[in-house]
Amino acid sequence: MEITNVMEYEEIAKQKLPKMVFDYYASGAEDQWTLKENRNAFSRILFRPRILIDVSKIDMTTSVLGFKISMPIMIAPTAMQKMAHPEGEYATARAASAAGTIMTLSSWATSSVEEVASTGPGIRFFQLYVYKDRNVVAQLVRRAERAGFKAIALTVDTPRLGRREADIKNRFTLPPFLTLKNFEGLDLGKMDKADDSGLASYVAGQIDRTLSWKDVKWLQTITSLPILVKGVLTAEDARLSIQNGAAGIIVSNHGARQLDYVPATIMALEEVVKAAQGRVPVFLDGGVRRGTDVFKALALGASGIFIGRPVVFSLAAEGEAGIRKVLQMLREEFELTMALSGCRSLREITRNHIVADWDLPRPVPRL
Repeated sequence: MEITNVMEYEEIAKQKLPKMVFDYYASGAEDQWTLKENRNAFSRILFRPRILIDVSKIDMTTSVLGFKISMPIMIAPTAMQKMAHPEGEYATARAASAAGTIMTLSSWATSSVEEVASTGPGIRFFQLYVYKDRNVVAQLVRRAERAGFKAIALTVDTPRLGRREADIKNRFTLPPFLTLKNFEGLDLGKMDKADDSGLASYVAGQIDRTLSWKDVKWLQTITSLPILVKGVLTAEDARLSIQNGAAGIIVSNHGARQLDYVPATIMALEEVVKAAQGRVPVFLDGGVRRGTDVFKALALGASGIFIGRPVVFSLAAEGEAGIRKVLQMLREEFELTMALSGCRSLREITRNHIVADWDLPRPVPRL
């Protein structure tokens, strides 16, 4: 059966993976309202396509923090990818590189920064969790720098792990043959079985709940890499991110896995973009499954988007080839959306190309 869209990989992954593993990737926090909303919110934004524009040539290239990429579609950090497929993060790195885009490696990867770097050239960012032991953090950041990673995506929405009930029911833990490779030598690579979610217990024991803006400043003293603040949902925090030296902002609700009943990221995006006032780029992470979703995010002011679950689901289904296919399908759908909307380059995508539920009835813009 030929796969014709990104969503189809989820069902294949569900059939292939052990229940504990699929549930870990697929589930959200508590009632999973935000999980559904991350997708549903896109359907409340409609297009205002412009016609009779020569769209014979479409340019989707862009640059992120000065790095040129083939399209504004990048790979978000997702943990423990070897649970999905034996090649795990190696496959993801190769697929991203082949597509000419950026991969973000999770702190909790089942392959180390050095192993991912060994797959060959590519622009890679490193997602960072701040551990209680700051020496661990400093060491990790240095290793990412040495391995040629180009930016740090600092996750700021996880002082504690969200309540993911599937993981509690399944007593989720990292399968015995895998380790959190970046922490292997530090005796932090294993996750104990627990009475609830093994990951929740690990986070409670290791991740620093005192994390605050001063630590964003501290991070800049130990690395020259640009820092993207990942997990911003409000104008207030967008402004504080910039005041505290962030090079960019990722609007994210952690795949709806942390606090339930926060808005969909596409709903929070415009507030953050307006607060940033063009001082730093703003990216959207969460719910993107179609090229139309990418266009809507850019029309609302995003400089690019990140995909998470589509990567692990396609990885589980078909390994590296699956991820390549997801990136290719999104690229082709996005290109088609641009053409049918009358946009030949990313800078031609404007707020006037969409109408959102929350827009007031607008006066007709004059030509």
